[in-house]
Amino acid sequence: MAELVYLADLLCTGRAGPYGVATRGASCLDFATFERDTAAWHGAFSAHAGTRFGLFFRDGYTFATALFGAWQAEKTVYLLADVAAANVASLGAVVDGFAGDVPGVACISPIEGGALPRWQALDPKARHLVVYTSGSSGAPIAIVKRLSQLFDEVAALAQCFDARLGDDAQVCTTVSHQHIYGLLFAVLLPLASGRSFVAQRLAFAEDIAAELGKDGAYVLIASPAHLKRLPHALAWAAVRTNLRAVFSSGGPLPDEALPVCLELLGQTPVEVYGSSETGGVAWRQRQPAGTLTWQPLPGVAIQVEDDALHVRSKHTDSEGWQAMSDRVRSNGPGFDLLGRSDRIVKIEEKRVSLQAVEQALLATGLLTDVRVLVQLARRAQLIVAGVPGDEGWRVLEDEGKPALNTRLRAALKVVVEPSALPRRWRYASFLPMNAQGKTTEAALLSLFDPRRPAMRVLTRSANTVSLQIQIAPESPYFDGHFPGAPVLPGVAQLDWVALFAREFFVLPPTFQRLEVVKFQQIIKPGMVIDMALAVDAERGRLSFALTSVAGSHASGRFIFGAAA
Repeated sequence: MAELVYLADLLCTGRAGPYGVATRGASCLDFATFERDTAAWHGAFSAHAGTRFGLFFRDGYTFATALFGAWQAEKTVYLLADVAAANVASLGAVVDGFAGDVPGVACISPIEGGALPRWQALDPKARHLVVYTSGSSGAPIAIVKRLSQLFDEVAALAQCFDARLGDDAQVCTTVSHQHIYGLLFAVLLPLASGRSFVAQRLAFAEDIAAELGKDGAYVLIASPAHLKRLPHALAWAAVRTNLRAVFSSGGPLPDEALPVCLELLGQTPVEVYGSSETGGVAWRQRQPAGTLTWQPLPGVAIQVEDDALHVRSKHTDSEGWQAMSDRVRSNGPGFDLLGRSDRIVKIEEKRVSLQAVEQALLATGLLTDVRVLVQLARRAQLIVAGVPGDEGWRVLEDEGKPALNTRLRAALKVVVEPSALPRRWRYASFLPMNAQGKTTEAALLSLFDPRRPAMRVLTRSANTVSLQIQIAPESPYFDGHFPGAPVLPGVAQLDWVALFAREFFVLPPTFQRLEVVKFQQIIKPGMVIDMALAVDAERGRLSFALTSVAGSHASGRFIFGAAA
């Protein structure tokens, strides 16, 4: 492993010898290549009159070169959490340009072949990064960061965790570098500490098992959403041998995930607590047999006032104390988390704890995961998105959705007044999560879109998925198509294929064409349809087939072009 470098000095100090920055497949990208690629981006940003740029890259190495190229050109970088059209359009009103894999807009490109510039130490005081909160509790909020906040936090992480990682470990991640957690742990910390990182994100458990099963030593940067869904069916023996450490952040890790991690990965995760605003605050590594108090990271001071946690460190944008949205209890030099303080709402003039509602629903054993939201329609009301367990699915299939709703509502009468009980319910095989492993409020609300069908996952692999689709008679797609004899339009079937394909697979952003599409039989209200999807990511191809007990209904292929 190379010597720890303060990141403001990375390029002007350089790295000597055979130090590898990243791997991409079988290719190793060394520091000389990193310098050349960063210089190409530096040239592109320097040639542009603008000062603010939105960045979105799927490849972590290319992202790192563009990021440091922009900073060397004294540009401010805005990190897009995703490239949804509304998100890109909103940021387009703020920035002067885009770079990366951003569809629908002109992006700047690196200028190859120029001489290396004379690198300068980056100004730690420069406010050259803007990140966004995850949107898990509302609309994302822009957070402006000084470079020193990032670089000092990376130094603190290295001080705290460097010894347990080992000198030869390569860093892999399931979370995106477009979020502060992935940026710090999966890109900046490896660059500062001299460890290489895998350029491609490991989006699925199959990817984790395959990559970490190769020869070598690894560090895994993960989210609770990935760690609590590790399947036993994969080959984990080599992973347990190769894995030096696993980290989890971005949300609470359920207790039930600990024995699974210990069994499959050979160790429990190091959990890191913090926020986009404060950066990392504390850490712990629990064992299944008991809990462990959160310990402050180096350089972080904490205090508890009225059950609220206050933080002071160089990672925040304030020299004073900064309050967090969590209730805590002091425990020696650390603290215990008691839950968020901002999840008390008023429904029908009654105070309701969303956390208490979720806990009561999980206690029924009918759901394995759940989120309760407040929807503002004509009046505020609770809505529930849940993942049924085996018994929950049995009730749905044998007795129907109203029966499951009734059972769950009955369990809530001890924590919610009757007038405030949830009004709407949606069930899915999993709650949607983004590349940061976060379940956003916007994604949860999309489950309640009447155009979206109820869906259950039947089987899944890295490149295929089989879904069961319930065709609701009240779907708006039947309106006017046709009166007295409703039929699901073919365009709606294609829309569902594209919708679910993007939820399960990383596909190129730009659709090109359809091939060999056939509609064999009509789909009527109330039918149950099996949707089979298979992706060839390298060629940008998505094959689909819709079938039922009546036979084949539709099949064909989407062409998205080559992967970016």
